[in-house]
Amino acid sequence: PLCSNNNPYASFGATLARDEEQNLWSTPHDVTHTEADDDRVLYNMIVVRNQLDKDSEEWQKLNYDIYTLRQTRKEVRSRWKHILEDLGFQKEADSLLSVTKLSIISDSQNMGKARDILLKLSEETNIFPTSWELSERYLFVLDRLIALDAADEFFKMASVVYPKRPSGERVDDSQKTP
Repeated sequence: PLCSNNNPYASFGATLARDEEQNLWSTPHDVTHTEADDDRVLYNMIVVRNQLDKDSEEWQKLNYDIYTLRQTRKEVRSRWKHILEDLGFQKEADSLLSVTKLSIISDSQNMGKARDILLKLSEETNIFPTSWELSERYLFVLDRLIALDAADEFFKMASVVYPKRPSGERVDDSQKTP
């Protein structure tokens, strides 16, 4: 079996490339991509783009918008992961950030606190870009952090690492405090 031509991994690269095109978040085979409103927006953009002629200006604009949205999501996820790792969750960061349609809120009482912290993060830090619409995915992450009694520490760390700046004021990486 090791030498046969029936290798199930032979087309892995091609499959991975196709999955990445359809993948709306950063996890291959993510079947949850139309579960939340922000996922539906991206999914609809991809559907419209795929119906257009690749040489058209509309296709190029949509392709750029899709790329920009994906990059923004990756940047936000990277910021969250960075803070989680700084809090000591090096091995758990990816699993804490993993949200699928099977994810559940551990305690319904945590939902209110998770919403409050998410709003505070968006208003008092730059962990999210200014144009970012809050994603419910991060409510699940905050629920997990509340259960681990680490949500307040996460907020404090986010306030230090990604402090709110007046509009127009930019920070380069050398000015960020670890």
